[in-house]
Amino acid sequence: MQKIRLRYAKRGRLRFTSHRDVARAFERALRRAGVPMAYSQGFSPHPKISWIGAAPTGVASEAEYVEVQLVERVDPQRLAEVLDSALAPGLDVLEAVEAGPGGLAERMEASDWHIELPGVAPADLRGAVERLLATEHVEVERLTKDGRRLIDARPAVIRAEVTEGVPGERDAPGGVGPDMSYPERSCGILRVVVRQTTPAVRPDDVLSALRVVAALEPPVPAKATRLAQGRLDDDGGLSDPLAQDRQAGIG
Repeated sequence: MQKIRLRYAKRGRLRFTSHRDVARAFERALRRAGVPMAYSQGFSPHPKISWIGAAPTGVASEAEYVEVQLVERVDPQRLAEVLDSALAPGLDVLEAVEAGPGGLAERMEASDWHIELPGVAPADLRGAVERLLATEHVEVERLTKDGRRLIDARPAVIRAEVTEGVPGERDAPGGVGPDMSYPERSCGILRVVVRQTTPAVRPDDVLSALRVVAALEPPVPAKATRLAQGRLDDDGGLSDPLAQDRQAGIG
């Protein structure tokens, strides 16, 4: 039995793909690639695949993680190559390592988000973020399958900063390129590190919090991309969750 941990990206239009559809796409790709998967027991066996902290529907990501169990040993790099070839462009396998000691989920303490807000001036966004960081609690409303509920979004926000950028520039790795449809061709960019809490605070919850504290209303939908997941360090940065597995492999 071998466990392989994969980092993959969800880019371009595939950011609108639900996690269920992503999971189905991976299962089909694993079958097409002839990967020797391990299966559960019982009347309806399923491939042993563990998903870690999947991004919400509608957001892109450069840091999604999944663990697969195999019945035969394979080269992780070769697995990454054949699986990436079997997946649609936009679901891109970036790295594969053999699992070392310890669980992967416990290494995911926070996410680093890049959020583009076309039509929002960086100065206005910066002022709203300063108000958010100066506030101890900010309740926002979320619509769930059980109805509307209030969550406190502020404690999950570890660090936030504002820059100026071009809408769509984060899409370059996926071949989409900047969004030149927006006439001013610049926007406020929010980089925010959010602790993974229960319930999870998502990028849209952070934007709702900015609306509560500063009445910030983007004229068009914001676009969020997860850049990283990992453990928090003393400076509010994130460690690479696969570093421990690479080190175990070297040893």
